[in-house]
Amino acid sequence: MKLSFHGAARTVTGSKHLLTLKQGKRILLDCGMFQGMGLETDELNRHFGFDPATVDYLILSHAHIDHSGLIPVLVKQGFGGKIYCTPSTFDLCCIMLEDSAHIQESDARFINERRKRQGKPPLKPLYTLPDVTVALRQFEPVPYGEWFSIEDSIKLLFTDAGHILGSAVVNLRIEEDFHTKSICYTGDLGRAQPQIIRPAEPFPQCEYLITESTYGDRKHADRTESLDQLLRIVIETCVMKKGKLIIPAFSVGRTQEIVYALDRLEHEGRLPRIPVFVDSPLSTNATEIMRNNPDCFNDEIRSYMERDPDPFGFNKLTYIREAQESKQLNHLKEPCIIISASGMAEAGRIKHHLANNIGSEDNTVMIVGHCESGSLGAKLAEGEKEVRIFGEMHSVRAHVEVLGSFSAHGDVDEMIDILKCQNPSKVKKVFIVHGDYDVQLRYMIRLQREGFRHVEIPEKGSSFEI
Repeated sequence: MKLSFHGAARTVTGSKHLLTLKQGKRILLDCGMFQGMGLETDELNRHFGFDPATVDYLILSHAHIDHSGLIPVLVKQGFGGKIYCTPSTFDLCCIMLEDSAHIQESDARFINERRKRQGKPPLKPLYTLPDVTVALRQFEPVPYGEWFSIEDSIKLLFTDAGHILGSAVVNLRIEEDFHTKSICYTGDLGRAQPQIIRPAEPFPQCEYLITESTYGDRKHADRTESLDQLLRIVIETCVMKKGKLIIPAFSVGRTQEIVYALDRLEHEGRLPRIPVFVDSPLSTNATEIMRNNPDCFNDEIRSYMERDPDPFGFNKLTYIREAQESKQLNHLKEPCIIISASGMAEAGRIKHHLANNIGSEDNTVMIVGHCESGSLGAKLAEGEKEVRIFGEMHSVRAHVEVLGSFSAHGDVDEMIDILKCQNPSKVKKVFIVHGDYDVQLRYMIRLQREGFRHVEIPEKGSSFEI
């Protein structure tokens, strides 16, 4: 059996890992879009490094676009197999891939206007809404906790990863040469105590482990302090400076966690009476899906809901779908909080809010999760004083705050704690993916210290016999 890596290899985006069995079957683990890779991004997203028509099955760990976003392209280029994921991941993919198609079409129109002026031929969007409709027909949801036979020699088990709604650790048992090989792909691992969903659960012993490393060299701030930190930033920005607090946030997971935190502050009577806007149709739809899946919630939020039945809504909170309402926020003079996608500030309405607000010292931009190096979110987090948005340079005068405590990714200790369900001496090889290379080098040392002896950091395009 061969394992090859075609994304999220020494970077945190574009997850795609391909298993090729001796009998010829091919299983793709995730099919993520590259994001924030500069001029390379479009080219990376159009060419997989393998022929999609030769892939038999796709197994999806969760719905984030850097793990699912190229599924319509895979199907367009010839993939005709089934796509296995948890039921909640399917629900989220229905709205997220549709939203992504809108972005592809919009970006193509914007780029082609410039290309037309330059006398260049137009570019086609990566995919369109009809492409998404076709791809969604190939999904087959599989529940957590039950071994499922993809075929006689291939068994699949989803266990909870604690990252976002529907996220799963992918456990495979593949029979080859009269031996059953056990392979685990963790996808993205969540926090020890997620704010909303259940934490990751132990998964079966494996021989080959593919695992993420986003925060493989650092600890998050104590989550118990996150409410107080958020409240401090709200008061300093919206009460003392009468400014706007702009929060780039991924539509699934991060937005709901921030809203839940604000809801708790409002319920405790500590949140100043200022308007809060979630400006994203996708975030609004994702919140509805979250509301409809309380069986995935942890005990803490279930207890909270006995006092406050809706943890994602309060009097001063408004969800915005229409573009015209979004544009009106640019003319709002009063203090407010605007939460908008995307989390890396690479696409979506957040770019308009940043373009309109980073030039004022009264405003604050709050970065609440990992941003790929080179992305607009990363540039702001790193303190750049001038950034390009929609092709124009903007001076950054707004204050920038970074709150790692809201991350949906586990920190180094939390990831290690999850991996302690494994006996390291029985793991023949660990492959570290989904992380910056310098972080991965440090995480490799930590894994070796924990007893995992054979650790690889694959490059894009590399392959290994397992």
